[in-house]
Amino acid sequence: MGSFRTVELSDNRYENDGLRFMTVKTDNLKGRGNLCLYVPKIPEGNSELPIHLLLHGVYGSSWSWALNGGVHKTAKRLMDSGKIKPVILAMPSDGLWGDGSAYHNHNSKNFANWIVQDVPKAIKENIPEAGKNSSLCIAGLSMGGYGALHLGAAHPLKFKAISAHSAITSFEDMQGFVEEPLASYGLGNIHKNVIEGITANKSKMPPLRFDCGIKDSLLSSNRNLHEELLKLNLHHVYEEFDGGHNWSYWQKHVERTLRFFNDHV
Repeated sequence: MGSFRTVELSDNRYENDGLRFMTVKTDNLKGRGNLCLYVPKIPEGNSELPIHLLLHGVYGSSWSWALNGGVHKTAKRLMDSGKIKPVILAMPSDGLWGDGSAYHNHNSKNFANWIVQDVPKAIKENIPEAGKNSSLCIAGLSMGGYGALHLGAAHPLKFKAISAHSAITSFEDMQGFVEEPLASYGLGNIHKNVIEGITANKSKMPPLRFDCGIKDSLLSSNRNLHEELLKLNLHHVYEEFDGGHNWSYWQKHVERTLRFFNDHV
């Protein structure tokens, strides 16, 4: 028997491009949560593929990385050319609270636990290509980059590597994107700046990379995070590229995340 009361998995007769969709009921969300998955075709009997979690930004959902970013096509191209090993891409919703949950626990719902606990468990229990020893990496864009950074820092031994694109680096930066007052999140005294969480677990942090476009409004925040990490003597990769806070930038540079993760699984 599985860990969830209900699991609804898409019928492979109607799936396209290797994309699968799953809905699970979880106490962490006090209801249902959605996943979009890319599962590559591999020889039958193979299992325990690595799982790469990709977190979306504000206003988005589980379909955003695939249907706005085409990340599954990028991954397939890299797998077919032998540049990365076969992996499962897991693209969960953030829990769909307001304009964005920020992947923090609040308002009686455990959005962080949904990502860190439920999503990997649901995949390992229901997708044959995954198994109990499937390794995990975590990445995201914008609010999803913030989620990847703060969840990766909070659970450093759970993830093999962390990557972020155009990341929000401080919870206060959410106010520039969401309608809800930040006080309505009710976060209390948790680590709201990613540097705080990283500092707390500095000695345990997995490999880390992040990038930002030079026309992005979050550029200065990303540069500041880079400088803080240098002060900590924490090895990381930080890159800047031409571009802004948009899908054309993320479509192009997610390949760097996939290659980075491939080096660490």
